[in-house]
Amino acid sequence: MSVDILFRIAGIGIIVTVIAQVLTRAGRDDIAMLATLSGLIVVLVMVVNMVSDFFSSVRSLLAF
Repeated sequence: MSVDILFRIAGIGIIVTVIAQVLTRAGRDDIAMLATLSGLIVVLVMVVNMVSDFFSSVRSLLAF
């Protein structure tokens, strides 16, 4: 696992936080919540892909 994925997740978190704060200050709480949920979904997709790759490597390692 490289550190690159951690920087990507942190970058997405920072960007989503700034967008949500700007939208909340503008009185658009509903859009801020949608932006937060979309950032969470993007990060979860990245993590699910990593877990899938992990299980594939474990399966190939244990296959006879």
